[in-house]
Amino acid sequence: MPVDAAQLWTMNHRLLTVVMNACSAELAALGLETKEFFVLAEVAASPYPAELAATLMIPKASMTVYVRSLVAKGFVRREIDDADLRRHRLVLTAEGEAARDRALVALAAEFDRRLARIAPRDRTELRRILLALLEPAQ
Repeated sequence: MPVDAAQLWTMNHRLLTVVMNACSAELAALGLETKEFFVLAEVAASPYPAELAATLMIPKASMTVYVRSLVAKGFVRREIDDADLRRHRLVLTAEGEAARDRALVALAAEFDRRLARIAPRDRTELRRILLALLEPAQ
């Protein structure tokens, strides 16, 4: 019987949602909403708000709200881009890095509880599969 791609997608999304929901109290204790965490986690790789919105598939208006909130909380600061003085780039503060890292530890621990249900060789295979799925299409 062929594997249904839509069903796999749904199962993957459900797993990620369950893990995020299980960590919502830890995120809240850090002063983060779930979507703010995703923004915080991605700032280093995508430091420009428009790029960040595209990467996370968040409307630009919503990204503005999240960035303002993260700036107000002291997790992110805006800097003028030396290469283009018209642009601002986002930079994590020490507090932002600490909050991101603590949130990642909580998420990793929750995900690890779920991964513990499968054999180590299956975890290795899952990693291989996920890396293959993340490679750009040829």
